[in-house]
Amino acid sequence: PKAAPNKFAQDIYVMLHDLVYILAAVTVLFTLLIRLVTVSGPSMTSTLLDRDYVAVLSNVLYRDVKNGDVVVAKVPGFEDEPIVKRVIAVGGQTVDIDYQTGTVYVDGEALDEPYLNEPMEEPWYEDLTSVTVPEGSVFVMGDNRNNSTDSRSQFVGFVPRDAILGKAVFRISLDDFGSIYKNMK
Repeated sequence: PKAAPNKFAQDIYVMLHDLVYILAAVTVLFTLLIRLVTVSGPSMTSTLLDRDYVAVLSNVLYRDVKNGDVVVAKVPGFEDEPIVKRVIAVGGQTVDIDYQTGTVYVDGEALDEPYLNEPMEEPWYEDLTSVTVPEGSVFVMGDNRNNSTDSRSQFVGFVPRDAILGKAVFRISLDDFGSIYKNMK
């Protein structure tokens, strides 16, 4: 009869021991490798909606920033929360914006942007039409170009590479979840 309480105590000890390791692994995973970030505002509609969550690969896993990536960054004008935008160009590339046709060109090539829902209009805050991205920075824009404060604005401007927290790879919302890049060619 005395063996049963000892066995029970051993089982509890093993479960708690395993639980500590599981919690440590989850903490490391969600602290160093993957973050969950809340999308704030309509600037990425319809790729991402206001109040969606995105799983973000941290800089430990994501080092090669490429055109078309959706990134999360901390910029000085938005200290309270990170911004979520699409990388249009990286350092050394030239961005030309034709508001008459709603077309964005990078190094003279028109971007194929299947994620846009409406033609881009000239923003009220800036008259930017051509820039060269400085080395070590990226030029970002929201997918909802007519309702996005992005690199076209003096409030965001060029985003330093070290301000990028990571690449958004997975959308989590009440009505849908999945890869952010499913609509891209």
